[in-house]
Amino acid sequence: MSALDRVIDDLKEEYSQRNPRSQAMMAMAENWMPGGNTRSVLHFDPFPLVIERGEGAYLHDVDGHVLLDCVGEFSAGLYGHSDPQILGAVSTAMASGIVLGAPNLYEARLAELVCERFPSVDLVRFCNSGTEANVLAAVTARHVTGRSAIVVFDGAYHGGVMTFGGGGNPMNVPFDWIVLPYNDAEQVRKTFAEEGRRIAAAFVEPVLGAAGNIAGQREFLQALRDETEKSGSVLIFDEVKTSRLGSGGVQKQLGITPDLTTLGKYLGGGFPLGAFGGSERIMSRFNPRIAGNLSHAGTFNNNVCSMAAGSMGLSEVFSEEIADAFLEKTETFRQQLDRDLKALSPRFHVSGMGSLISIHLRETAPERAADTTPASLAFRRVLNLTGLLSGVAFTGRGDIFLSLPMTDQDLATIRAAILKTAGEYGALCLEQA
Repeated sequence: MSALDRVIDDLKEEYSQRNPRSQAMMAMAENWMPGGNTRSVLHFDPFPLVIERGEGAYLHDVDGHVLLDCVGEFSAGLYGHSDPQILGAVSTAMASGIVLGAPNLYEARLAELVCERFPSVDLVRFCNSGTEANVLAAVTARHVTGRSAIVVFDGAYHGGVMTFGGGGNPMNVPFDWIVLPYNDAEQVRKTFAEEGRRIAAAFVEPVLGAAGNIAGQREFLQALRDETEKSGSVLIFDEVKTSRLGSGGVQKQLGITPDLTTLGKYLGGGFPLGAFGGSERIMSRFNPRIAGNLSHAGTFNNNVCSMAAGSMGLSEVFSEEIADAFLEKTETFRQQLDRDLKALSPRFHVSGMGSLISIHLRETAPERAADTTPASLAFRRVLNLTGLLSGVAFTGRGDIFLSLPMTDQDLATIRAAILKTAGEYGALCLEQA
């Protein structure tokens, strides 16, 4: 057993001793759910915490611990757990009835806000998750182009049935996938030159999230825009996470306008919601007044809770001005954390953008999923456990998500927790082959 394995075992033992109720409740849950789990990303060894409630930027678990929440519901928790404006909007909506089976008072307003906010979106349709939005965008592109193949990138996550890390996923929808390395503009050009006539769409996250929050290089994203235009393919920006990065997502920052954009996560104010939208040329095909229109059903597409919370979120709590200020504040934090960690070792790299952050340990900054090293994975595993033991909840896979209710003191607490773990265990993690 290596020294690092012994450290992790000791941390797991301390964690288990401190959380007996969570351990017992997760063991009980295994009687009815495989592994006690209904959402794979939330599992980690020895067991995940059971959360009793959340307030602001904090979580309260069943063993009585209070934790600063950097899990952030994997970016869906932008507003925290108890924003009064969000709660008020939902309470008002629910008081008038929940499942109305008709257009309601909120959906057109939310659609207006989305279309005003994102440069590529002339028209939008709502659904129930980012996964659903991406599947709908994919089948729309295949219909519009009459082609089958879809370009995606190694390490990408476009939802539970469109996952391309670690060699693929047997749960993926059976489309004709072409998987390319991220941030490789030359490979994009080569592939479109050879296969362009059969490519219906190219999907890309402007920041490759689940693979370690790796920012897309401008040349790479522009190459996708250029090649899809030349081939008559549909460029789809998956901004399910990255739409929180400023007032119009990454597409607005870079001035690169895709044909379709998919949204989700925080969009429903903490309630389930996805959206796909884009040019009128494509989206008008869903107009039920037009002969031969595309049918898109979904019982909860316009549910009043998501519509009301989402409208309040984009109009007030996360207005365009607040979104830009939040990006500036969190990007300043990310860059300072990068400098602080490099003072301990130049092999630390804090990747991502703004409030979407990951930590890598390698010689150079990561550019693609394959650049994630065993040392990076080891450090994230240790950080998950040390964070939970010190009152900061990081994700099991190492993501760090910042939220609106976090104060300057909260950010200082996060920084201190990361630097403490890096100082104590960074060298040990760097020994990993």
